[in-house]
Amino acid sequence: MATVDLRKREQFARLALPHLDQVYTSGLYLTRNRDDAEELLQETYLRAYRFWHQFTPGTNCKAWLMTILHNTLRSRCRQRQRDQQVVEFNEEAHFNDASAAPAPSDPEALLLWDLFDDEVESALTTLPREFLEVIVLVDIQELSYEEAAAALGCPIGTVRSRLSRARRVLQARLQAYAVDRGYAGRRCAVG
Repeated sequence: MATVDLRKREQFARLALPHLDQVYTSGLYLTRNRDDAEELLQETYLRAYRFWHQFTPGTNCKAWLMTILHNTLRSRCRQRQRDQQVVEFNEEAHFNDASAAPAPSDPEALLLWDLFDDEVESALTTLPREFLEVIVLVDIQELSYEEAAAALGCPIGTVRSRLSRARRVLQARLQAYAVDRGYAGRRCAVG
């Protein structure tokens, strides 16, 4: 039995732990709070380890972990709704709070955090949750549409549709930003 446990730990460490930063970054985008993202990360990895026997070696471990992350987040949301806890969100305090910034030990999250100006961050955070989820999974975490659909528990067509709509919303909200910074040319009125 000890040999099986040792093999499980070694396989988990080799396949799941390399994705720790990416899972944390996704959690940070979805929760918009460092403490919540850390709790979500811990719970995701605890569940992943507990159900490691259900992981199929040779498949995409990151996609499997993202599925657990999203299921864990959904469970938390349902539990909060059942508990009927109402928490007021002070957007100004949240975005000015240094504790919302990623930990210095997470270089990927820090790079993304620094990369996005306030306008980009604002555009991302105002997206509806279902749009933000697909943007994070496909555009930031670079999962395939199939992997994102599995992680979200929805059809691939839903992922494509949400992603297309999310990108259009972001494009519209960030057009002036892109022009000001030289990422895009000004649109000309036709006709």
